[in-house]
Amino acid sequence: MYNKVMTTLTFDTYTYVKKLKAVGFTEEQAEVQAETIKELISEQLATKQDINDLKRDMKEMELRMTVKLGAIMTTGIAIVAAIVKLF
Repeated sequence: MYNKVMTTLTFDTYTYVKKLKAVGFTEEQAEVQAETIKELISEQLATKQDINDLKRDMKEMELRMTVKLGAIMTTGIAIVAAIVKLF
């Protein structure tokens, strides 16, 4: 279908831990907080590439649906024409 381009989001956990410790977090609290945010960024947030892929997929789906709708309408018209011709 398409080549998946990996986009890497970077999060400087070391600097974040230092900032948390500077305002009173313990080393353990700061590390847990940094790891949690790192996981959130890497697993939950959509990248620009993810959004672009989704947009492209939606356009492809729209085209397929338009073609199918056209086929359904053509079939319906053909059926009505056949019924009218019979009577």
